[in-house]
Amino acid sequence: MSLDNLRLLPWVAAAVFALAAGLWRPRKLHSTAVGAVLLFAALNAATGIYVLNHFGDPRWSGGGAQRLSAPSLAGTPVVGQFLQPLDAALNGVVGGVNDFLAFKEALPVALDFLGASGWALLLAFPLAVLAAIINYVAAKRRAASFAKYRATVDQLQVELDEVKRQLSLLGSAHAGSGVEAPAGRTGLAP
Repeated sequence: MSLDNLRLLPWVAAAVFALAAGLWRPRKLHSTAVGAVLLFAALNAATGIYVLNHFGDPRWSGGGAQRLSAPSLAGTPVVGQFLQPLDAALNGVVGGVNDFLAFKEALPVALDFLGASGWALLLAFPLAVLAAIINYVAAKRRAASFAKYRATVDQLQVELDEVKRQLSLLGSAHAGSGVEAPAGRTGLAP
């Protein structure tokens, strides 16, 4: 994947997530926005870490410094065989310098990704506060609605108890007077 595609990947992934989650739960757009921004931040941070872990990749070098190579001392006449251990040490030093140069070239690319991640996290904080406020207001509204329904149910329960009490009084009054209750009403009294 090219560097331009790596830079485009977090934007596309966050947009696809926001679109899919927005269609799935349209009443939670505030939470979807926070999730998309956090996904963008996480993908940028992961890409920055990837660049730092693969700093030798030629995609980040951008045609910078050429790789250094150490001269071979083993081919020196007379003393070449004694300089072979020095060859290995010199190759190790040159390899370290090459790694440092590659890291130096990859660092700005990684910092671009890590910087974008930091800005996204900075944006996510006020979005999260706003989403929390919206969720709190919605929860209060649901609690008020539930309390209203509960009050209605309690009122209906009181009215039902009153009707039962009146029916039982009516049933006992009919039993005391010797008059039989109508056939349809025998099972109503408790």
